[in-house]
Amino acid sequence: MDTIKNAIKEYFTQKDFKKRLILMLVGVFLMGFFLSFLIKVDLGTDPCTFMNLTISRRLGILLGTWQLALNAVLFIFVIIWGRKYIGLGTIANMVFIGYIADFFCWVWSITIPERFFTVFPSRAIIFVIALFCFIVAVSFYINAAMGVAPYDAMPQIISDKILKKVKFTYIRMAYDFLVIIVGILFGGTPNIGIVLMALFLGPVITVVGKKLNDYIFHL
Repeated sequence: MDTIKNAIKEYFTQKDFKKRLILMLVGVFLMGFFLSFLIKVDLGTDPCTFMNLTISRRLGILLGTWQLALNAVLFIFVIIWGRKYIGLGTIANMVFIGYIADFFCWVWSITIPERFFTVFPSRAIIFVIALFCFIVAVSFYINAAMGVAPYDAMPQIISDKILKKVKFTYIRMAYDFLVIIVGILFGGTPNIGIVLMALFLGPVITVVGKKLNDYIFHL
């Protein structure tokens, strides 16, 4: 019991805790916000959202509801084998992003004419801006270092516990590819957004992380 109390105390007293918490919450909100635009223009998202969106539509339920249910199941494995990946960001990600996206999709459906999301060039402009902002928001969330979503923790656990001799990069690529296949099996059609996300997410996270360390965390 004392070990758990000490771990919790250490977590809440870590360096720059308040800054990291705010950064994580901003990142989570913006991820859901800009994800709603990506969903509306339908030119591609990250592999996880692609799969979850496809399955949720097939089941006739909200993206947030399906995403929460899936992450709740994966969370069990993370508790057992990857507790070091759990933080406040884990809960915020699995609970809020899907519902934030659902909410703003509804807002746009009653405030913005549908043609802006379906006709070029407005469709392409919205897609490029939303994709860039979504990637920046993800980098905020990741660089806050307050835990990762169960979906993202799973390849880390596989790398730590099972495929120890395989480079994590290859494990993550195979993991995302499998998720894309699942989405296709449920009737989804992957678009260019998945490719662009794969190309630019890593570099942007690195650049934004350096800026945050220089100007926010002073590392």
